[in-house]
Amino acid sequence: MATAPEYTAPALDKGLDILELLAETSGALSQSEIAEATGRSIGQIFRVLSTLERRGYVFRDKQSGLYTLAMKLFELAHRHPPLRGLVSVAQPIMQVLAEQVRQSCNLAVLDGSEVRVVAQVESPADFGFRVRVGATFDLTTTATGSVLSATSPLTADTVVRADTLHPGITDVVAPILGATGAVVAALTVPYVAPTFSEVDVDRVQELASAAAKEISILLSGGAFTGS
Repeated sequence: MATAPEYTAPALDKGLDILELLAETSGALSQSEIAEATGRSIGQIFRVLSTLERRGYVFRDKQSGLYTLAMKLFELAHRHPPLRGLVSVAQPIMQVLAEQVRQSCNLAVLDGSEVRVVAQVESPADFGFRVRVGATFDLTTTATGSVLSATSPLTADTVVRADTLHPGITDVVAPILGATGAVVAALTVPYVAPTFSEVDVDRVQELASAAAKEISILLSGGAFTGS
């Protein structure tokens, strides 16, 4: 049986290799370091780097000449209709939840094998735990990851668990379901230690679950009528 021919686009491969390299690197890289890491010469990547910089995918520091990944890819992801719709539906409900519990809250989705935060509402109190939009976390060790990994609505439930990375924080995570009943996102309240909180964790769990249910119903095209 004949196999389909493999078509290549060398310039595109170079660009994707550079973007993936910069995405996996915590610091900035020089042109020579990028060339070495991608197995190419400076001459082979020079024009590709210039194009990526001009299009806003990479940033080059004018003084050092070092390259870092810009936010263009993240902006493109947020233009994607399903994600944009999720955030627009959830944001006002998250705002109300933050006011009710006097804590911050965030919205996260699966991004490959990681958890990625796509929306965040600050705590209205004088203190609060903030999570940066765009931040990624391990899927297997976080409470948010365990909720996003639920295989069916029957196994999707609100989780209350001590944060594995930040002592004094208890993650209250509620699943958000799509029209098919699958878990599409997780609503998390990083609950600050009770000593500083105006609302106890049981009430936070109750309110977070109700907020996630409201978002789920609206995502499914229904009208929320309250609990």
